[in-house]
Amino acid sequence: MIKGHVFIATSLDGFIARPDGDIAWLLKRDDPSEDHGYNSFMANIDGIIMGRGTYEKVAAMEQWYYEKPVIVLSKTLRQQDLPARLADKVRIMNLTPREIMKLLEEQSWKHVYVDGEQVIQSFLRENLIDDLVITQVPVLIGQGLSLFGSINEDISLKLLKTTPFPSGLLQTHYKICQN
Repeated sequence: MIKGHVFIATSLDGFIARPDGDIAWLLKRDDPSEDHGYNSFMANIDGIIMGRGTYEKVAAMEQWYYEKPVIVLSKTLRQQDLPARLADKVRIMNLTPREIMKLLEEQSWKHVYVDGEQVIQSFLRENLIDDLVITQVPVLIGQGLSLFGSINEDISLKLLKTTPFPSGLLQTHYKICQN
């Protein structure tokens, strides 16, 4: 069975970005000497599903950081809208969370990294996330894009691990308990 996984950072007040999508507050805290487990997380991932907003943020960066296949869920973006440098690395799809997971499972994917505010929220509402790794950055930004939006019912979590880092970041790993 295919499983969705989240690996994301938030401000202490629960935002993944400022209202305009800015993540400078996060990049200032990036300490390359600390291993926050991203590479070992990605070693078990078959590919990434993200929303258009997340895609536009990472596509604007000079370097493309993903070695695994990336699927962008969008109702408006088309494959021909991609820059040439990403045309063979990114697929654009207009599918529901259940439809995309079914398609990827048919393609023998087992573990999917789910990224982006609205995409994570929609996958949570559909019970398609297996676990969450959330790294809290010790900064309050006051407002922004919330990691968690409205949900249909309570989602119980089991704490698997908490890891503090010398930089002040605190990472928690939760398993989602299927009700």
